[in-house]
Amino acid sequence: MREQAFTCTIFRPLVTMSYYPIFLELEKKTALVVGGGRVAQRKIETMLEYGAVIHIVSKDLTDKLKALVEAGDIYHVGTEFTDAQLDKAFLVIAATDDKRLNHEISEKARDKGLLMNAVDQPADCNFIVPSIVKRGDLLIAISTSGKSPAFAKDIRKKLELQFGGEYGAFLALMGRVREEVLAKGFSQDENSRIFNKIVSADVPAALARGDLEAVKSCLTDLLPEGVYIEDILNHI
Repeated sequence: MREQAFTCTIFRPLVTMSYYPIFLELEKKTALVVGGGRVAQRKIETMLEYGAVIHIVSKDLTDKLKALVEAGDIYHVGTEFTDAQLDKAFLVIAATDDKRLNHEISEKARDKGLLMNAVDQPADCNFIVPSIVKRGDLLIAISTSGKSPAFAKDIRKKLELQFGGEYGAFLALMGRVREEVLAKGFSQDENSRIFNKIVSADVPAALARGDLEAVKSCLTDLLPEGVYIEDILNHI
């Protein structure tokens, strides 16, 4: 029997922009959002959670955005985009349904060295917004580099089930533990040993059960003398 030739085509992904993951402090920073629809609303609601000062530009606003303006939580600075609106901005989000306008905003913002995101127009962005899981001070950001926001959302939903509110409580506890241990002046190696032992003890599982006695027992076994465990537990 004559052998049949077999060929295999190797998939070579397109060369695209790669993104450097980073977390920004937005407290009291001005975010200019151009657009007043549901997409703009979602972006604004998220940024408000992180303390951003929102300036919005749009002829029309969703009912929720109107309510935020009336309450003084965000500022409606115009119905049409102008260059002057960029002057106080730290970052800019173009969320209109006009791609040409979004592109124009992007060019002007980036000329000023501003952080710029144009919704669903990756070429007009110098940053993209990840899908987020937040549990207190635990922040997990998921990105597909713009290839599939739907897949990022799917991963986020799975992680939300895996990481419950107990992880926020655990980080509040570890913040206090870290302060107390570092104040004792141990060596860096000893500090690392203590912290790693606590992390490996799966304290979040005990917190999820509401079993503070198990948490207390774990800390008693692992923390050095002179660290006041009751004070630490009171913190959570």
